[in-house]
Amino acid sequence: MIQVEHISKRYGDHVAVDDLSFTVEKGQIYGFLGPNGAGKSTTMNIMTGYIAASSGTVKINGFDILREPEKAKKCIGYLPEIPPLYTDMTVYEFLLFVAELKKVPGRERKDQVEEIMDKVQLTDVERRLIRNLSKGYKQRVGLAQALIGYPDVLILDEPMVGLDPKQILEMRDLIKELSREHTILLSSHILSEVSAVCDHIMIISKGQLAASGSPEELQERMQAKAELEVTVLGKKEKAEEVLRDMDGIESCTIEPSEEADSIKIRLCTSGNTDIRREVSVALSGAGMPILSMSRLEKSLEDIFLELTENAEPEDGEEIEPEDEEYEKEDMTEADDENLEHESSNSDEAENAESGQKDTECGKEESKQ
Repeated sequence: MIQVEHISKRYGDHVAVDDLSFTVEKGQIYGFLGPNGAGKSTTMNIMTGYIAASSGTVKINGFDILREPEKAKKCIGYLPEIPPLYTDMTVYEFLLFVAELKKVPGRERKDQVEEIMDKVQLTDVERRLIRNLSKGYKQRVGLAQALIGYPDVLILDEPMVGLDPKQILEMRDLIKELSREHTILLSSHILSEVSAVCDHIMIISKGQLAASGSPEELQERMQAKAELEVTVLGKKEKAEEVLRDMDGIESCTIEPSEEADSIKIRLCTSGNTDIRREVSVALSGAGMPILSMSRLEKSLEDIFLELTENAEPEDGEEIEPEDEEYEKEDMTEADDENLEHESSNSDEAENAESGQKDTECGKEESKQ
């Protein structure tokens, strides 16, 4: 479905993406994780043809994103981190406009827009101006524009950012429903949501792929040592004596427990050895009743932090910088208005200051 082969992106001396390769299979939800500045958004922009890679290739359904851009982009629906919305339009007007841009045949536009609005639950607000919608609804409108044209692939950059817990749950359910008809690649900093939604997770660090696999595969791969936490009734000295000569234990720490007359034992074993049965028999046989026993496993957060440790950019280092020409071309009308407004304020301030000086001079001459 998507083939990314040895792509790199450089901005001067800064390497945003470094020889990155991966494949996205049809009909799955892929999670794209990484710290700020790791290259996630740059990679997504390259995959959608928004910017060109310094080297490497991206193919969507077999079409090269640079050599056959129109065919490749017909297969993609893209939701950037900030949804590309015209806020002076109503929801219905905007989606019809997007359908025209995507060259949806005129006789199909109305039905397709209505069907997509119903799918993402926008029918109740279709006649409202986008500027008056909540953050959650604006995100839905952004997702709806990505769905126009029924693309095979959806690329979603931080689709849950800024949403409240209820909206996050709604977006999670919506993404799961869309995965029945689309292959989805999403980036997110909400690790628990990625774990709950995605079939496959890719962790990127310093522009390179640090790990790839299902949440279960990543946990198993990163679980180099098994940890066991046991709470028992008894004394520390007796527990140390029982566990001292037991095979398979690499380290053992014992500390007081919150429960009266009990201690908490944390055992670390080599590899993925399961010694729960042996520990249970040994402690019970020594007259130390077990109150609780649990096997500690690394969460997705633990794996993410371990793989991206020291990956944060240094102070003063630019994060995914843009070319100056690119920034100038992408300047919006709002930016122009802001610049004119600032210039106008500056002129008014200068005129006021000049008038104040003239008044003061006039007062001094009057006194003389």
